[in-house]
Amino acid sequence: MSNIGFIGLGIMGAPMAAHLIKAGHDVFLNTRSKIPNDLLTGSATACASPREVAERADIIFMMLPDTPDVDKVLFEGNGVAAGLSKGKTVVDMSSISPMDTKTFAQKINALGADYLDAPVSGGEVGAKAASLTIMVGGPDAVFERVKPLFELMGKNITLVGGNGDGQTCKVANQIIVALNIAAVGEALLFASKAGADPAKVRQALMGGFAASRILEVHGERMIKRTFAPGFRIGLHQKDLNLALNGARALGVALPQTAGAAQLMQVCSANGMQDLDHSALVRSLELMANHQVAEG
Repeated sequence: MSNIGFIGLGIMGAPMAAHLIKAGHDVFLNTRSKIPNDLLTGSATACASPREVAERADIIFMMLPDTPDVDKVLFEGNGVAAGLSKGKTVVDMSSISPMDTKTFAQKINALGADYLDAPVSGGEVGAKAASLTIMVGGPDAVFERVKPLFELMGKNITLVGGNGDGQTCKVANQIIVALNIAAVGEALLFASKAGADPAKVRQALMGGFAASRILEVHGERMIKRTFAPGFRIGLHQKDLNLALNGARALGVALPQTAGAAQLMQVCSANGMQDLDHSALVRSLELMANHQVAEG
């Protein structure tokens, strides 16, 4: 068994850490708020700082909201970097800037430690079920060493390329997911406004070429009005901004991504940034003065 650190115990991080604890590893925990009581059992230990986690663990996982959070946890004050020694490994499973990730990796490598970026897709449901898709960037040998731990948290685990490539893959994932949510929202809104039963329309579409996981899961949420967060609009906004900033730097246009980002901005402007990203449909409903379904 390994000594493992896990920093960031929110909606996603807590169940991910729980799988590592359940597997019998010694897991050293740190988060900016209170550590959930159900994690402090068996082989889990609370740590006062990211530095302490790095000092006590050989492999340190992070699951944090945004690029500045990762920068702070790694390098400020009692950060991870202050507790690292040669041969240790940092694994960032947050969804952050690919370019900053490359810089973070270089700084960690300069301390004699290894670095993987390994963002995930699958939301809270995937985190709890240990069925996450994990997109990894970093050296082959380091990936192979950490892979057995990834397999405790996810199913579809792919080494995409070098450091930063995992984050680039996650940004691409978030583009696809956002555009699909917008498409499902528009389709169900159109059907409902036209007088058709959106639930039956969704059922019919699930048997055709338009079928998708987004139509299945998020379409149902739009109809049942169940917008409790699995993945918050505010976080998806952040990911789309990463895409648009990257596109600007690369000199490419992402017009549909920009449109989806604006729809999410409408939601945030109306106080809905903490709802599930399926609530993007609310921005369309506001413009149409019509709800897909009552709720």
